[in-house]
Amino acid sequence: MDYLTNKDFYKAIWRWHFYAGIIFAPFLIILSITGAIYLFKPQIESVLYNDLYYVQEGEHELAPSYVIEQVKNTYENATVVSYRPSDAPNRSTEVGIVLDGKTYIVFVNPYTGDIVGKLAKEDKLMNIIVKLHGELMVGTVGDRIVELAACWAVILLITGLYLWWPRNRSLYGIVKIRFHEGKRVMWKDIHSVLAIWLSMFILLLILTGLPWAGFMGDKINQIATATHTGYPSGLWDEIPESVIPTKSVADVPWAAENMPVPESKQNGAMTIPVESVIQIAKDRHVHPGFSIYFPEGEKGVYTVSVFPNLPQDQATLHIDQYSGEVLADLRFKDYGWLAKMIEIGIALHEGRYFGLFNQLIGLVTCLGLIFIAYSGVVMWWKRRPKGALGVPPAPQSKKVMRIVTFIIIVLGLTMPLVALSLVIAFIADWIVIRRIPKLQTWFS
Repeated sequence: MDYLTNKDFYKAIWRWHFYAGIIFAPFLIILSITGAIYLFKPQIESVLYNDLYYVQEGEHELAPSYVIEQVKNTYENATVVSYRPSDAPNRSTEVGIVLDGKTYIVFVNPYTGDIVGKLAKEDKLMNIIVKLHGELMVGTVGDRIVELAACWAVILLITGLYLWWPRNRSLYGIVKIRFHEGKRVMWKDIHSVLAIWLSMFILLLILTGLPWAGFMGDKINQIATATHTGYPSGLWDEIPESVIPTKSVADVPWAAENMPVPESKQNGAMTIPVESVIQIAKDRHVHPGFSIYFPEGEKGVYTVSVFPNLPQDQATLHIDQYSGEVLADLRFKDYGWLAKMIEIGIALHEGRYFGLFNQLIGLVTCLGLIFIAYSGVVMWWKRRPKGALGVPPAPQSKKVMRIVTFIIIVLGLTMPLVALSLVIAFIADWIVIRRIPKLQTWFS
């Protein structure tokens, strides 16, 4: 490349970096704030719901069937859908019910049978945070925006690295923030230094979050299922299966979401009590803290699932509601390599894998991302000319345009939503804005 092409390529990269930063900075800040809060879910919920979670330790726990009966008597029009046994001497038992079309968690003292209280599942603070973090509280549209922001954050990291790279200069700028050379220089250094130091952690957060995204997450799950790198096929060939995925009947680990739910064999017998299901889970050494989801219909099954801090302790069981036969027992060791990587990534993303140390690393990364986005906006505002947006100058080289087009094609193969947004931006920038003088002036 000659000097002109180098200069034009720099302009092109800067322009895309600018557009992506201005458009997605607010969303990245929202994701960082909500992510930082969610990292400390155990500590926050223990304080917020202390009166619901904890009870005075007693001598003997009541039979789970009795506890469920107490809930049924209190909420006569409710349908019991799940049961979570107490997993600590001072922990309440949780009974999931559906009442008037809404899902609630009823907290019961396992020693006395007294109902401590109830809480709508969708009203739990962390469920609200998850909806804000994952879909901006606006459903599918919000999910796609969040996914776009995450994918563009990867592009921002790559383009930012290119723009920062010290051409014929010392790498000392990695650690040095020039606080005494003007605010504009200071904000530029804060922006670049934080981004360089935290880039790998930010990238890890993004990549471990994408499996939950509506579009790419679904594609990743499809690939894992088709290649048997998610849950393995052939483990339960003798068991009749429905077409219903496990995620439709229970909250289960990512690797088990698309596993078909097996069917109970109808033999005229009575449904086994929940005590039997608990005993089966204990006999199979399912990690404490598991939840039991009740059968839906005559062919439905009991589903047992647990989300411990370590993915290696995960378990998803389907149990015949009549015979108590374990129809499926999926553990971490059964996962394919892709599912294992994703589950470990999810634990890291949520701050569960290394305990408090994991939470603190996640917090520093989120706070850093907030300052990176904010400092980028401040830098733009300080250099923005009056009456114009202050977009970096567009390149004139046709060779640069061909390179940018190639980048669009590559991104289209890896991140389809990003490719679509790039095409829209390309059309707006090169076809619309350049042909309307007033827009061209404002975008200058």
